[in-house]
Amino acid sequence: MKFMKLGTRPDTFYTEEATRSVISDVPGDLVIRINNISYLLHQFSLLPKCGLLQRLRSDSEDSNTVTIELHDIPGGEDAFEMCAKYCYGITINLSAHNFQGWKDSVVTLQTTVKLTEWSDNLGIFRRCVDSIVEKILTPPAQVTWSYTYTRKGFNKQQQSVPKDWWTEDISDLDIDLFRCIIIAIKSTYMLPPQLIGEALHVYACRWLPDATKITPPESSVSQTDDVAENHRKIIEIIVNMIPADKGSVSVGFLLRLLSIANHLGASTVTKTELIRRSSLQLEEATVSDLLFPTHSSSNKHYYDIDLVAAVLDSFLLLWRRTSPAPTENSQSMRSIRKIGKLIDSYLQVVARDINLPVSKVLSVAEALPDIARKNHDDLYKGINIYLKEHPEMSKSDKKRLCRPLDCQKLSPEVRTHAVKNERLPLRTVVQVLFFEQEKGSRANDQRMSAQEQLLSRGKQIPLVRDELSKLQLERHEQTSRLEGIGKAPAPSESSSRDHQKIKRTDKKMPLESEKKVAREEIEEEETKDGGSSRSKINARKIMKNRSGSDHSRDKSRDR
Repeated sequence: MKFMKLGTRPDTFYTEEATRSVISDVPGDLVIRINNISYLLHQFSLLPKCGLLQRLRSDSEDSNTVTIELHDIPGGEDAFEMCAKYCYGITINLSAHNFQGWKDSVVTLQTTVKLTEWSDNLGIFRRCVDSIVEKILTPPAQVTWSYTYTRKGFNKQQQSVPKDWWTEDISDLDIDLFRCIIIAIKSTYMLPPQLIGEALHVYACRWLPDATKITPPESSVSQTDDVAENHRKIIEIIVNMIPADKGSVSVGFLLRLLSIANHLGASTVTKTELIRRSSLQLEEATVSDLLFPTHSSSNKHYYDIDLVAAVLDSFLLLWRRTSPAPTENSQSMRSIRKIGKLIDSYLQVVARDINLPVSKVLSVAEALPDIARKNHDDLYKGINIYLKEHPEMSKSDKKRLCRPLDCQKLSPEVRTHAVKNERLPLRTVVQVLFFEQEKGSRANDQRMSAQEQLLSRGKQIPLVRDELSKLQLERHEQTSRLEGIGKAPAPSESSSRDHQKIKRTDKKMPLESEKKVAREEIEEEETKDGGSSRSKINARKIMKNRSGSDHSRDKSRDR
């Protein structure tokens, strides 16, 4: 541990009846009271080196002995005694151990801003930083000093010391002092990056404006140049100190910083870095993380669509570079599908903004590649909400809005809703109907092919039965000849009648089967098309084809 030695005289302080004094031939004329301890000292030693004591001495009554109370002095009686020894020239060692209280170290460091040159020359600044860092690196179980922690739901008396117990106290520091503390902590490599990121998050919430409540300049009291410049300085320093580890800060925090940076007019480097970092963690975002008000006075709409579009473009650029040909179950496919779901859900929220132009919606909706959406149900919901909230849209704008919608990727339930949706442009409805009809035609073709195979098999059944009848007759005749019985017309006539009856019955079977299939197809077409003229034509064609087939078959039977 580094330390600095000040003074050359030996320590001559002593205690007598709860009073601390110093051995001297001159009687004391200055009494300092701190908590329950009194110090009997000399004005000529302390007043020339302490402006505070000079002011308090001038306010007191003129008497031989002056009494001053300093109960709120940082560091308490121990810190005061060390300062008093320094004034007397007594040897003292300054190190991080001299600052016993956690908050005392923070307050002392903050006061060094007013006396920068003296603090640097005397090493006070460095030793305050060492003391603060030493306490931050202390294991939470060994923290016994007071600290500030105002998170919701936390109870100091019932819960153990949290790992980020120190973040709120150091957030009171000036940004330059705060940066020194964070740099010193990072140099030790003893704390995880998530804990450092939490300290940056607490500091940003303490000093930067709320991104969700920022209003355009024309509707709010404009900030002074000094305040705006200080905010820009804070956000740029915070962005530079974010650990490089992915996940050290949340994507919601990065997006809030980006929104604030746009509002404050931060440097291009800062905004570019925030867009890049946000795009790397965009998969972790929720819809609420993307909802920020626009900061441009020229935009009448509420939500900042350009911010989301910029982050999305950065994500897609990296995704295309690392995933040139993603497969169905690959990580890159799951990643892009998750982003597609997020963006469609986001569009369903911002579509309720009555001042949002179509071009802003399309800038986000059309940015995604086709494979990002397994189906277009969520996109359809967003478009439908926009059409509902913007009833005065022109036909051309409606067509533009529905341009990214693929009717073939809609579920049957959504297609049914789309056919009845009067807000959709006619072109989109026709596309849905065409796809429905085309899908139904393919299903009919497949069913007809299966039925033809069954009919062809059915036509072979009478032939087999004819052969069986012939074999039975031949066997009967052979048996009659062996028994020496003459030709008996009755059995053969009976068998012939049975044979003809079987043939007629078998020939009727495929005909009745075909007619039944035809009737089913007609009923199905009428049910599907709602009794339209097209279904009637199809039905007549089917009946005509079926009757022609029956007529030709009757001719062949007569022959």
